[in-house]
Amino acid sequence: MNQSWFLRKHEDGSTFGPVRFDQLAHWAAAAQIAPHDTLSNDRQTWMKAPMLPQLGMDWLVEITSEHYYGPTTLGALQEFIRLGEIDGETLVINTRNGARCRIQEMPQLWETGQAGGGEAQTEIKLDDPVGPAVARMSFRLQEQIRDLERSLEDERRALMETERRYAELKQKYEAAIQRVRT
Repeated sequence: MNQSWFLRKHEDGSTFGPVRFDQLAHWAAAAQIAPHDTLSNDRQTWMKAPMLPQLGMDWLVEITSEHYYGPTTLGALQEFIRLGEIDGETLVINTRNGARCRIQEMPQLWETGQAGGGEAQTEIKLDDPVGPAVARMSFRLQEQIRDLERSLEDERRALMETERRYAELKQKYEAAIQRVRT
């Protein structure tokens, strides 16, 4: 862990580093490392950030029953609460033990000055010009999914109605052909 590390952002491919591991951990706790971002200590072999257990990216946020964000850190969850992207009703899953709970059931997230399992948190500069941008969850995606599901259902209803009308017209056509032949 004492090696120099590099962070490559998934969104735009920008690379940060070399930095010490404690800086990576600080970025992860500050929601500046997203689940698809990659890390390397040699710039040759890259791994997804959650694969490094020392970062504590152990939490999945349930966006819908079929869509999740993460894994991410407790510090990132605190940042998402601060940004209003999640609230006390949001469900999370601990990927280490499979436990599910609501954010409101996690007092360590609501205590000020605490992050990650109760360790004192140093001040986080989220606007640090040399550090990565805050990773954001797209809860607008959840709304878009619901809108698309509604549109899909409307289109299915329209298709069923069109198929019903087609069947009626086909019957009338066949009846008309039958009358002409007889």
